[in-house]
Amino acid sequence: MTFVALAHAVRAELRQEQRYAHVVRVARLADRLAARHGEDARKARVAGLVHDLARLYPASRLIAECERRDVPIADFERLNPILLHARLGAELARERFGIDDPAILSAVRTHTVPEPGMSRLDEIVHIADGIEPGRKFPERAGLEELAFRDLDAAMLGVIEATLAYLRATGADVAPPTLAALAVYQTRAASRLTLPPAIERSPACPT
Repeated sequence: MTFVALAHAVRAELRQEQRYAHVVRVARLADRLAARHGEDARKARVAGLVHDLARLYPASRLIAECERRDVPIADFERLNPILLHARLGAELARERFGIDDPAILSAVRTHTVPEPGMSRLDEIVHIADGIEPGRKFPERAGLEELAFRDLDAAMLGVIEATLAYLRATGADVAPPTLAALAVYQTRAASRLTLPPAIERSPACPT
């Protein structure tokens, strides 16, 4: 299926113009970020386009559809079923559009709740979803600029912005998010403590 055909199919599947406009913006930003960081832009674009296939499902349907497919549901997810739309979306992408690339499906699964061990493609789609131009929060533009320079720093910034929002609204934080936060905080700290001789080494990427 060509990307244009996939876009038409996703639009028909979502049946909501606002959500379709969002996934298109995510796909475009993910494409650009992937190209900038040497990742597969086509995979990023496809993952961005299909990442929200189950986003508009009500809570009862999210749980029922996951149970029908034997998708594991954590206790936290049963209390917050909206989180299931990411993993269910990956299943729908495979079933309805024949997308079976593990890298694309992984990026779809992790676009909502970050976790340790994410691939660069996972990070790109997660970041793109969080900072696409339709999002309206003060740090958005700065995080987009940062994402084109440093994915690790952008991931940390997106996670911190998400936590600030969740705490401001009184929402609970998914345990994997806190685990991911620790990973990116450690990476940031390790950069700050590199010896000057290593920082100046021509072998180190800028």
